[in-house]
Amino acid sequence: MTTFTIAPVQCANHGSHFRALGLRGVAGLINPFINIDHAWMSAPTFQPHPHAGFSAVSYVFLDSETGIENRDNIGTHNVIRPGGLHWTTAGRGIVHEEIPAEPGKTVHSLQIFVGLALEKRSITPFALSLEPQDVPVMQLPGIKVRVPVGSFNGVRSSLLPPTDVTMLDISLDESAELTVPVAAGECAFVMPIVGAVVVDGQRFDANDLRVPVFTAQDSLHTITIQAFSGKAKVMVFAGRPMR
Repeated sequence: MTTFTIAPVQCANHGSHFRALGLRGVAGLINPFINIDHAWMSAPTFQPHPHAGFSAVSYVFLDSETGIENRDNIGTHNVIRPGGLHWTTAGRGIVHEEIPAEPGKTVHSLQIFVGLALEKRSITPFALSLEPQDVPVMQLPGIKVRVPVGSFNGVRSSLLPPTDVTMLDISLDESAELTVPVAAGECAFVMPIVGAVVVDGQRFDANDLRVPVFTAQDSLHTITIQAFSGKAKVMVFAGRPMR
């Protein structure tokens, strides 16, 4: 069992149409990730805005009432449907906007910022998309693992992002338990999304405002996740920290 560090989760609200539980200001702990918002958006909230030097990733959960209408200044205009993912590599600079695809419905999603290697921070911006039906799924007894980015137990996403990271969407029935391997040299963390789980012996809840973070180890290690009471959903993130 690997010792973990607790990262605090912050609450953020923008008017009455956007709320989020976010890992913010802890980039040193979750490197190569910069920050992550577990968000609910029910109306257009943010004006078109610029990004540069990193990647902005949107993942819409399957239970979302609607998708995200996404557009940017390099010609992208698409809908990120529930279960799909859109990866915007900002590079030297991009302006984009995301709004609910249908008025009056709430988007349930993750907004994720991922670091870029120094030599990639000024590249020409580009976008990658993965449709819901193209996300690989692994079914185990009482467990479903969606793999939008990276790989899990031989199942690999077709997305080839500029930063090599893993993102797993894991649904567990009551008492179901899953062991997740973490490669040598990678950090990892578990974000509860729905319900409560036990991570390496300690309970975490989606409303606890705490996330366990596992620092990079010299050898392969594992994280054990079990649904505590009733069904649960977590996201697992992993990647090699950037210098």
